[in-house]
Amino acid sequence: MQYKPLGRTGLFVSELCLGTMTFGGGEGMWRQIGALQQREADALVRAALEAGVNLIDTANVYAEGLSERILGQSLRNLGVAREEVVIATKVLGRMGPGPNNAGAGRGHILDQAKASLRRLQLDHIDLYQIHGFDPAVPVEETLGALDQLVRQGLVRYVGLSNWAAWQVAKAAGIAERRGFAPVASLQAYYTLAGRDLEREVIPMLKSEGVGLMVWSPLAGGFLSGKYDRAAQAAPDGRRASFNFPPVDPERGHAVIDVLREVAARHAATMAQVALAWLLHQEAVTSVIIGAKRPEQLAENLGATDLRLSGEDLAALEAVSQLPPEYPGWMLERQATYRDGPRGLRTPKTAR
Repeated sequence: MQYKPLGRTGLFVSELCLGTMTFGGGEGMWRQIGALQQREADALVRAALEAGVNLIDTANVYAEGLSERILGQSLRNLGVAREEVVIATKVLGRMGPGPNNAGAGRGHILDQAKASLRRLQLDHIDLYQIHGFDPAVPVEETLGALDQLVRQGLVRYVGLSNWAAWQVAKAAGIAERRGFAPVASLQAYYTLAGRDLEREVIPMLKSEGVGLMVWSPLAGGFLSGKYDRAAQAAPDGRRASFNFPPVDPERGHAVIDVLREVAARHAATMAQVALAWLLHQEAVTSVIIGAKRPEQLAENLGATDLRLSGEDLAALEAVSQLPPEYPGWMLERQATYRDGPRGLRTPKTAR
């Protein structure tokens, strides 16, 4: 297991992160995603920690608070030393019927941070993330509330999730100008089946020094090996009942074909290759892996031992590359104006 600094912070996190969306169950889509109870969750947390994982991610909305509650009890049941684990949670989603029981306003953030701490049985949250962009609330108000939590010692670092590149850049600029706690990370969807992040978000993250935590690295199980062109939905797979995130079938199955070939060369699983590809990407800080069974978690953890060759990476790059899109193709073309006898050239931009 490798460890990387989270953005421009002194916090080092494991390259794989245990996701807890499968904890709790509850009603609606949460039960479809996973309904692990305390004993099962304890086993997964123990296995992840023993493998070197030090970062665990949850959210207040997961199973309507049950995920946080189960995770907090797992840490207590296993006797985990507080300084040995990095706990990340999120706020934004609806946690009550009133108009102020959702969103990224000051009141909701401050109230929910304390509620998450109670459920987690902790005195501080290591990484507190805004789960999505709230167009109804000024970014200054959101960042000010996060900064207040940091100054109170209830939160150590702040992050965002599912924000556009311009929104993250705006937040980073406001935080710097106002002296607020800086944006340390962005949690976003990134996978061989969906590389849209490379157009605008990843270049921005590199420019601003913001870390990247990847959610759904197997595209909701699409790249797990359960799916092929003949079976659009595996009967025991999550996508059979919760078809998310969206995947272009034609492009997705072409990726699966190459994944299968690379996996065969390494005597590995397709899921391990898909995860290993992400671990080879410079912009990625940590990849969030979830599981319902110990053997599934063990398989995913095995991705850290897989080293893809240049040939492997080139094949995966070719089959999954994004189609050219403006202004990316124009920026790339005009970057060649810096070519010259002295070999001066600007870094290649994203497509």
